[in-house]
Amino acid sequence: MTATRIAVPSARAREIAATYSIRPGWVVLAVVAIVAVLVGEVPRRYQYAPLVVSVLAIGLPHGAVDHLIIARQRGEGLTVRWLGIVSGLYLLFGGAYGLVWFVFPVAAFVFFILLTWFHWGQGELYPLLDIVGAEYLRAPSQQALTVLVRGGAPMAVPLVAFPGQYEFVATSLVGLFDPAAADALGPAFTPRARIAVGALYGAAVLATIGLGWLRTEDHGAWRVDAGEVVGLTAFFLVVPPILAVGVYFCFWHSLRHIVRTVLVHDESAAAVDRGEIPTVAGRFALDAAPMTAGALALLGLLYLLVPRAPGELSGLVALYLVLIAVLTLPHVVIVSWLDREQAVF
Repeated sequence: MTATRIAVPSARAREIAATYSIRPGWVVLAVVAIVAVLVGEVPRRYQYAPLVVSVLAIGLPHGAVDHLIIARQRGEGLTVRWLGIVSGLYLLFGGAYGLVWFVFPVAAFVFFILLTWFHWGQGELYPLLDIVGAEYLRAPSQQALTVLVRGGAPMAVPLVAFPGQYEFVATSLVGLFDPAAADALGPAFTPRARIAVGALYGAAVLATIGLGWLRTEDHGAWRVDAGEVVGLTAFFLVVPPILAVGVYFCFWHSLRHIVRTVLVHDESAAAVDRGEIPTVAGRFALDAAPMTAGALALLGLLYLLVPRAPGELSGLVALYLVLIAVLTLPHVVIVSWLDREQAVF
């Protein structure tokens, strides 16, 4: 079903949305990249900081309004029906995927990488189309390339640049369920595999930038798109992946999605037009609080259920990432539904 109203209703709303969802990501990622280059090796305990912060701020809460966004997109309020639909989707998809972690942890980890690759690429389409105005992304092939490249920056580039840290994260997650099983991932970290991934990603970058140039007359939007692709690639090439993914998760992906969810709520969108940003932020925090609390309760349950309960910070973060994985699958279903409602694809 297509949307009955435009997600970003005015030029003013588009400019304000860019101010709070697009530009902060550029600044934060640039600063972190510069600091990482100047400092050199960043101790791992400091790299965890953005992921730890994301438990309560921006990161985990960004998906905690899934029970509201489709109803609001259709101009409705939260009802028992909508709560039941979204809860059912989370129980079905999240529950099934959670079981896979316990039975086939290696397959669950690989699926997590591919799912996040798709979702983080998918999440770029709305801001590029409705905030940046990159209308050439209406072409299905251009959308597919954009998802491939935008999702590949945080998921594929660190494999090429930081294979040891990537393998450490993989082992940490799989090790919560079956430490010996992580050996099956070894071939993914060989030089041959990394060269192949790097070559394919580089070709996809050139294709999406080149075809974008040919398909548009609005080269202002194209410059934003191309600049972000190059910037994201450089960021994940120079910043250690644990730190890079945490920063990107909070200040790029989650922030853009939060602004999108704000704009489907009539009252919040009107407050944005009036420049009442603290009011909007407070309303979002209240909307997200109940489901964020529920997710934290689920994290506690997961801690009790995993075969190898984590004791160190690295293990606790790994457990949190498993929770994120379980929640991401139903979240992708909801976001894909919203994409259809808003005619993103």
